[in-house]
Amino acid sequence: MKKILYIDGDGVGPELVAHARRVVDSLVKVEWVQGEAGYATFQKSGTSLPDETVQLAKSSDAILFCAVTTPPNIPDYRSAIVTLRKELDLYANLRPFHSLPNVPAPFPQLNFAIVRENTEGMYSGIEGQKGDRATATRVITKKGSERIARFAFEYARKNGLSKVTIVHKANVLRLTDGLFLNAARTVAAEYPSISCEDALVDSVAMRLVKSPQEFQVIVTTNLFGDILSDESSALIGGLGVAPSGNYGEKHALFEPVHGSAPKYAGRGIANPTGMLLSTAMLIEHLGEKSASEKLGAAIRKCYELGVKTADVGGNAKTGEMVEKIVSLL
Repeated sequence: MKKILYIDGDGVGPELVAHARRVVDSLVKVEWVQGEAGYATFQKSGTSLPDETVQLAKSSDAILFCAVTTPPNIPDYRSAIVTLRKELDLYANLRPFHSLPNVPAPFPQLNFAIVRENTEGMYSGIEGQKGDRATATRVITKKGSERIARFAFEYARKNGLSKVTIVHKANVLRLTDGLFLNAARTVAAEYPSISCEDALVDSVAMRLVKSPQEFQVIVTTNLFGDILSDESSALIGGLGVAPSGNYGEKHALFEPVHGSAPKYAGRGIANPTGMLLSTAMLIEHLGEKSASEKLGAAIRKCYELGVKTADVGGNAKTGEMVEKIVSLL
């Protein structure tokens, strides 16, 4: 039996993780273990990511994570999710974007993915300050660039997609993005059946608003991927419906794109879609592709029936939406 570590996190995390666990239990048999992380954990124990949680993550088959609060005003505070990604070497962040039925959106029938390098770039955590001058070191390596590019091309190949877009800013960041672009082009040459283009990040930001149907797979660096994926979520209904998976050689962690949304905590109005689509990705990672597809189909049917939360034009509560999905399963 597969062992799944679940981390409730902060804000709406506990309620959404509880719903996700219920859905998993209706589809497959797993062993659940609980770990702690986030701001509430920091307030209780003085650390946002206890060593016990890291060890549980390393001994589990997958991790189900919701979201944590990262306060900006606490010196030396470690982001639990950024730290966990580095501890487990979860170098690839996959964020698929699929249009949902009956959701107001500017472009119907979208189907593309952003593959984001997850362990280096501007989020390397190397910062310093001297007087009124603060600096952050952007780390780009050949190894990191090649493996994220290969992940993107393999994802395209496995899913029958024919185009990968390498996103960069090598015209300005000549050394760092120059290295990233050259490494990605080298990998692209190994996949002659998949077309490859490269594009500047600012032009891609515009194209996502103007003509997102042009894209199939976007691969880019950490900060650019973070920003572009939040922009892309608006094309399918917002952060509440966007899922993601974090993959490494040995471990995988699944989480919705949205944050902890503390203002919605305990009110039963948070959209569970991003959490449940991330859960479907987790189930597929466990080798249960049929069960994952069933969950995806049930979520889409729920939308077709108009059972949806207020953020996407409905009036259902979180629990009502989950009840409908479970009944469809």
